[in-house]
Amino acid sequence: MQDFIFSPAGDGTFCVSGYTGDEAEVVIPETYGSGIITVLGDKLFSGHKEITSVRIPDTVTNMGEFIFDGCENLRHIELPSELECLWGYTFVRSGIEEITLPDKLVTLPPFAFKDCKSLRKVVCGKGLKKVYSWVFAGCDSLEEFIRSDSVEVSEKAFETKELNT
Repeated sequence: MQDFIFSPAGDGTFCVSGYTGDEAEVVIPETYGSGIITVLGDKLFSGHKEITSVRIPDTVTNMGEFIFDGCENLRHIELPSELECLWGYTFVRSGIEEITLPDKLVTLPPFAFKDCKSLRKVVCGKGLKKVYSWVFAGCDSLEEFIRSDSVEVSEKAFETKELNT
């Protein structure tokens, strides 16, 4: 069962603001009624340990805080190609192992991947400009951070980890 709660996001678009499902593989819908889904709200899947994968439609441009907090079995996620904004703590304490960031994402906010103990590899999109402090704090398994030389990376982005970037 996948039950989503929707709320208006403005301009006729919608936010997925709640989830009460129990599926391991979650597929977020592209539309609700006559509007498209553009936002994933704060704490959307927080604590859902049953989730192993999530597919997000390309219509989503904004993802809130703590969306995947504590989703310790989440291993695979398909981020939308149109994603422009990611808030802090989005993936905190999740089980994500590898992630490819879309080209339209410009910044990685503080604590976005904090304490993702299984995260091994991050591939940045072409549009990434800045990686803020503590983005990867506590990501003890992180081995690869692939980015262009033009990306500004805070000295404290990895806090507990030295990487060959």
